[in-house]
Amino acid sequence: MTVGFRIYPNPKQKVSKDLVERYRTLPVANVSDSMSRMTAAGPRLRPMHGGGVLAGPAITVKARPGDNLMLHKALDIAEPGDVVVVDAGGDLSNALIGEMMIAHAERRGLGGVVINGAVRDAAAIRAGKFPIFAAGVTHRGPYKDGPGEINVPIAIDGMVIHPGDLVLGDDDGLVCVPLADAEAVFAAAKKKHEAETAQLEAIAAGRNDRSWVDEELKKRGVEYMG
Repeated sequence: MTVGFRIYPNPKQKVSKDLVERYRTLPVANVSDSMSRMTAAGPRLRPMHGGGVLAGPAITVKARPGDNLMLHKALDIAEPGDVVVVDAGGDLSNALIGEMMIAHAERRGLGGVVINGAVRDAAAIRAGKFPIFAAGVTHRGPYKDGPGEINVPIAIDGMVIHPGDLVLGDDDGLVCVPLADAEAVFAAAKKKHEAETAQLEAIAAGRNDRSWVDEELKKRGVEYMG
């Protein structure tokens, strides 16, 4: 057994296609709030593509910074709808993916790619709709030597991702919902989204209740001066 150079099978249990599609209707912010605001992949991971939600079960990659050998293999073994999530330490010295690899991933029907690292061919990525999240852009290409591991637990800015977990991304960023919690979090996030939608309608109609602001200030003993 070579620690640091291992490929595990794709997860037998992963978030269902039906649940993935239901999550697509929810903002990442509502999902995050429903997880007590404790889970986030950090502000550096931004959507690089032309627009649209990233959602799907995770295929994870632990990569050496600047090296995409295991990412290539993950793109080959991931199943349609899967999101390949790469922890490359956030290093931006070398791009791990570009236009050709993305074309391969899209042709295979994958759900998207997340790179805790850099991409290149940024103009081509922006012009497309295939979901790509990354921490930055550089023209310098990758190495292909390894080491790396596929389908192991990874962590990005403290957010732990296991193979099969739900990965969801929009313009506000990226969140991972553990497989075991996915149904419960969806129910809570859906309820919150419906409440916020009703509140927006109340604001538009001029009947939004703002009394809670003064109530909170009173609880905290705020004094009005002058």
